[in-house]
Amino acid sequence: MTENNLPEIWQWAEYYCPWCYVAAVRLHKIAPEYAGRVRVVERAFPLEVYGGGPPDRRELELEIWLAALQEPAATFKPFSDDFPTTTLPAFDAAWCAFQQGESVGRDFDLRIRRAFFAEGRNIGKREVMFDLAREANLDMDDFTRRFNSDEPRAAVLAEGKLGKEKFGVRGTPTAMLNDGTKLIYKMSYPKIQDYKIVSIGKLPCCGEGCYQATREMFEKALAHENG
Repeated sequence: MTENNLPEIWQWAEYYCPWCYVAAVRLHKIAPEYAGRVRVVERAFPLEVYGGGPPDRRELELEIWLAALQEPAATFKPFSDDFPTTTLPAFDAAWCAFQQGESVGRDFDLRIRRAFFAEGRNIGKREVMFDLAREANLDMDDFTRRFNSDEPRAAVLAEGKLGKEKFGVRGTPTAMLNDGTKLIYKMSYPKIQDYKIVSIGKLPCCGEGCYQATREMFEKALAHENG
């Protein structure tokens, strides 16, 4: 089976979403076990355009400690004073990285998330994206040419529109098979009202205990393809 014919897991995600960071860490951990059998496709879903709005620091500060408890491998630190008002440059940069190869793109995708959550960097700044691209040893001529064009933003917005209008994506992270069959992440999300956590579901697993649940997503992709 060729790479283009592999069963796929689509991950619709936003860069300021801590739950997307947790999901990305888990997928990054488990995906190599299914190399050549299941393909993970990162799909852009900028919430500031198609969802709940731009990054809200107060709300994220309520969420990140809970996300950190659920996935110790996803490192978090307090946000810096230089907080992003948009993540669209991060989406643009990730799209450019993916043009250099899927493996390169996936690594860069996780690098952006860690830059924001673990390093306190402003991923809404284009200069930060250039710094990350250099740190990732990307082909800088190719990256710069694409990043300075209109192509990445058009592709990102088109993908987000596709997610919302065709596949019913409403929030992040949303995982599905490539026919739209939804997959469920093992996470416990808080309900927030007036910048207070008013309730939270039962924690389904933590850290390595969630890796088997992530493997089950890959197994569902395989079973769906063979069924």
